Amino acid sequence: MRTEFNADNDSWKNNTLSTFLEALESYANDIQGYYNNNHLGINADIPTWRTFAAILRGASIYE
Repeated sequence: MRTEFNADNDSWKNNTLSTFLEALESYANDIQGYYNNNHLGINADIPTWRTFAAILRGASIYE
C-alpha cells in the first residue's frame, strides 16, 4: 500500500492521515454491509487478517 500511495497518492480519496483514519473507522463499521450485499458469506465480527487487509484497502477510497 505504501508503494502504491507513493506512486500515485492522487488516486486515494483519503490521502492525509486524518481523512484516512476517519475513513478507516467508517469502513470498519460498514464492511459487514458490503459483505452481506455481495453475498460473500464473511462475518466481519470474527477477526481475520483478510478482513483487516480489506479494511485498510477500503479506507484508501471510502467516502
